[in-house]
Amino acid sequence: MATGKGASATDGGWMVYRSTPRVVLNWRKSSASANDSNCVEVAASGPSVLVRDSRNPSAGHLALAPAQWQGLLTAVRNGDLDGR
Repeated sequence: MATGKGASATDGGWMVYRSTPRVVLNWRKSSASANDSNCVEVAASGPSVLVRDSRNPSAGHLALAPAQWQGLLTAVRNGDLDGR
């Protein structure tokens, strides 16, 4: 993944601070979150999965490769991130 102005590396993923012009993303969050704002939202962008804070969507998002996304899902399901 190429880095450009407004992007920085973060542990193998990318934090993106700006939107790409003319690209509309379909952001989704879990139906289990109901009206709770303590959630993350995800969107697909090519082969990447984008993740952002639903409380502050303009703060940027992480772009994860498919293997990184699967690793995150596995860690969440196994409770590896509980209490952090």
